Amino acid sequence: MNDPFALWVYLSSTPLLWLTVTLCVWVGADWLARKSGRNPLVNPVLVSIIAVGVVLLVTGTPYARYFEGAQFVHFLLGPAIVAIAVPLVTNRKIVMENLLPLLGALLAGSVTAIVSVVLLGRLFGLPPDVLLAMVPKSVTAGVAMGIAEQIGGSPSLTAVLVVLTGVTGAVLVTPIMNALKITDYAARGFSVGLASHGIGTARAFAVDPVAGTFAGIAMGLNAVLTSVLAPVLASWMV
Repeated sequence: MNDPFALWVYLSSTPLLWLTVTLCVWVGADWLARKSGRNPLVNPVLVSIIAVGVVLLVTGTPYARYFEGAQFVHFLLGPAIVAIAVPLVTNRKIVMENLLPLLGALLAGSVTAIVSVVLLGRLFGLPPDVLLAMVPKSVTAGVAMGIAEQIGGSPSLTAVLVVLTGVTGAVLVTPIMNALKITDYAARGFSVGLASHGIGTARAFAVDPVAGTFAGIAMGLNAVLTSVLAPVLASWMV
């Protein structure tokens, strides 16, 4: 064990190593985000993805080996999806009072998210299997991968697109909303939760509790609606 390389080979074969690396990277990324005043460009998810990717490249670790150790984080997607119901139940009175506007925004946002990405993909000549993987990109990962599998897309590619969508939305939501002069945190939160699922919702909670609450509501409702709309629109457009 005096050889550093031999020590690394031993550690890299330990299942908990990559779970530990993932958690440590996240703690460091969140610390950077706090130090930046929660600047949207210093998004902890984006920083974590870059940091873990660099570690895998430098150490020559295949993703499959990394996933063997870090898959507990993936397992937690299930409870996280179930937890989507919490803000819906907690704020059911507010939801019922604004039901019609919320449903209208939900339908418009969900349809736009699906139709726009398919039309842009066809414009750039993307193959049908890629288009199908892109359809549920605005839904939280666990649900999106299930939708992709149902409609004939690649769940793995969908997972990547979901993360990219979430990070992009979390980075751009504040400057876009400021530019549009939208100051209502409920509207801001609902928009980012609908378009950028969990990552956008985390960003909304970092900005304002009301924004985070409505982002969580939008994320949950959009997961349900997209599960219904995606197969219909995908069969019609792709």
